[in-house]
Amino acid sequence: MLSNLLQIDTLAALEQAATEVQAVPQQQEMTYSLIEMACKGGWLMLVLLALSIIAFYIFGKKWWMIRQASKIDRNFMDDIRDYIHEGKIKSALTLCEKYDSPVARLVQKGIERMGRPLADIQTAVENTGNLEVARLEKGLPFLATCAGGAPMIGFLGTVVGMIQAFFNMSQAGNNLDITMLSSGIYTAMVTTVGGLIVGILAYFGYNYLTNQISGLVFKMESATINFMDLLNEPAEADNE
Repeated sequence: MLSNLLQIDTLAALEQAATEVQAVPQQQEMTYSLIEMACKGGWLMLVLLALSIIAFYIFGKKWWMIRQASKIDRNFMDDIRDYIHEGKIKSALTLCEKYDSPVARLVQKGIERMGRPLADIQTAVENTGNLEVARLEKGLPFLATCAGGAPMIGFLGTVVGMIQAFFNMSQAGNNLDITMLSSGIYTAMVTTVGGLIVGILAYFGYNYLTNQISGLVFKMESATINFMDLLNEPAEADNE
């Protein structure tokens, strides 16, 4: 009885060990198959890889820039109003320099132009706003190009793969083999999938960044209006 139990335990241990040994080759085979599949796409996969790296770099850089630009105190304009009414212009400028934000730079430019005609102040603020928007949008056109160009490169790989398949069939003559056709189709499908993946990710990233920039531009416009109203407040008080 004891010997039977020992045999059962030994067999169970051997089966478990065999299962674990088989799992490692399967994982290695899966990893190898992915690498092999990418290599089947040919040199176009290198182009898609380069586009994906550039797209991720632009997205990460712009996301961080917009995130930093959006950091500003909610009471910023109220503090600016109090400083200006109290005649503490230097304190107002110091507060603007505290924030690395387009809104703060707009207000700072307006404060530096105080004493000039309101039209000149508004023009200076608007020009600064245009420069800030251009700085935020720099690089986005290339991200949009990645979103539209990657699928086209994938489809180019599809055409190349099909041409390769039919060329192999024409050279085979009477020795036609299904592997000649499947090899070209395999290449065509790999490049198509790669192009679509890169294009979809770049497309969603571009739309997300565009939406974030639109929200920041709205804040800049609101700050400009509030600042110009702030400059008109003393004049209205004097007329009353």
